[in-house]
Amino acid sequence: MRLVFAGTPEPAVPSLRALLDSQHEVVGVVTRPDAPAGRGRKVVRSPVGRLADEAGIPVLTPARPSEPAFLAQLQDLAPDCCPVVAYGALVPRAALDVPRHGWVNLHFSLLPAWRGAAPVQAALRHGDEITGASTFRLEEGLDTGPVFGVVTEAVRPTDTAGALLGRLATSGADLLVATLDGIAEGTLEARPQPGEGVSLAPKITTAGSRVHWDAPAPAIDRLVRSVTPDPGAWCTFRDERLGLGPVTLLDAEAPALAPGQLLAEKRRVLVGTGGGSVQLGEVRPVGKRAMPAPDWARGVRIVDGERLA
Repeated sequence: MRLVFAGTPEPAVPSLRALLDSQHEVVGVVTRPDAPAGRGRKVVRSPVGRLADEAGIPVLTPARPSEPAFLAQLQDLAPDCCPVVAYGALVPRAALDVPRHGWVNLHFSLLPAWRGAAPVQAALRHGDEITGASTFRLEEGLDTGPVFGVVTEAVRPTDTAGALLGRLATSGADLLVATLDGIAEGTLEARPQPGEGVSLAPKITTAGSRVHWDAPAPAIDRLVRSVTPDPGAWCTFRDERLGLGPVTLLDAEAPALAPGQLLAEKRRVLVGTGGGSVQLGEVRPVGKRAMPAPDWARGVRIVDGERLA
């Protein structure tokens, strides 16, 4: 089939690579416009756009996929199907109707669970033991279309969103190619999602990534891992923001500390929660690089009774 691939961030790159190596022909790529990134705020191409450039494939970067000029370009490319992975914008009906086999979305959850922008983060934050990826026919609703296929993935106790998403991006790429193969051969039929088990995973905000130390230790552990590496967990220390890497849960023999109370030992830094204590991993003070918590503690000279807030 002739394909126009839509995607933007790094997790979409394995799918584009897999499609470039498949029996299908990628005739175009749609990605979000070049945008400022990094400390220097230099305008850069998206990861998907860079791979398309390397492969010599035309790249379309509409500000909105409803633009008449983009719709005309899409018509000219005459795709049979448009696979999409984390594109980052809603696709309007006028674009959905262009390819004869529609748009096929790879979504990183077992639909209908965790529809929305942050399914991997939601699975970790809520303590799911199994997650996965689904391919489905894109509709105007939020991840509501009929499902072609799924792959499952066990959630590991120390998984961060970045690690889990990395595995799903790889296994999901294989699923996407297999789905398109089945569509091309006429052997695969999409099935409606069940009405039960629907849950939503809205985009993670910076405010939603703040650690509240009166929560139980397991909930804090899951929260921190779910927003690592992006947007990153944080709290405050001495009225300044402190970034937090994954923490380590401790057993019942750990010192009992009040929520947020710090205890700096020689080789570890502990902090109290609403139920148990945790060991800090890396921390990132404002304007500095991430560092092991004991190094940070020695530098700031924690006073007895000081707390994170």
